[in-house]
Amino acid sequence: MEVKHFAIVGAGLLSIAGFVGAASGADLPARTYAKSPAVVAPVYDWSGFYIGLNGGGASGRECWTLTSNAGVALAPTPSEGCHSATGGLVGGQVGYRWQTANWVFGVEAQGDWANLTGSNASLTVLIPATNRTKIDGIGLFTGQVGYAWNNILWYVKGGAAVTDNKYSTFFTATGVVYNQASDTRWGAAVGTGIEFGFAPNWFVGVEYDHLFMGNPNVTFPASNIAVTRSDNIRQDVDIGTVRVSYRFGGPVVAKY
Repeated sequence: MEVKHFAIVGAGLLSIAGFVGAASGADLPARTYAKSPAVVAPVYDWSGFYIGLNGGGASGRECWTLTSNAGVALAPTPSEGCHSATGGLVGGQVGYRWQTANWVFGVEAQGDWANLTGSNASLTVLIPATNRTKIDGIGLFTGQVGYAWNNILWYVKGGAAVTDNKYSTFFTATGVVYNQASDTRWGAAVGTGIEFGFAPNWFVGVEYDHLFMGNPNVTFPASNIAVTRSDNIRQDVDIGTVRVSYRFGGPVVAKY
């Protein structure tokens, strides 16, 4: 009887333990699963100071009109003709940009050594002569407004331009120069460009600019074989360049 009593008690205890275990298991919270981390998309930041190099080609349109000869004003003023001064240029740029959402604003100074030359036969002289223009320096001081698609930036620009010019007239047959002059003139510039950020602080691009350099009167001093004269010289310049720049600061920003 005692053995049977212990067997019944033992079975009861096992039943209670099983029930408590099942109840405890039921009270445990459901297993949670960790959410995978969000994908981080880098956003290119165009803000900051930058400096770089540029190179390319340009063409200046030069139209000469004779306004005086030996100090005597002419009326009407005869045209001496037009020519294109073409060649290459190389230089650098420095600027600062700041970005607000997708909009990018900036200021920039650009300076280039140039070797643009061109000539045409003068239409006003009795002895065949040639007028020649050489542009050996170009500067731009502009503001920019652009729109960025992450690391791609398109912008327009406008501001002031300056060119350094040398003019000469020589006998076509002999090449002897009998009149020469020079000027540094200021005008206006407009342009557009597109740039691609290929590293956090490096970008490369292409740019086109048109320069409106006006038509000031240029006086050619008298020489030992020619009298003084003045020409109204109109100048417009078209420039195409490839640019590479390095930007200081403005790291890539993480966007979730």
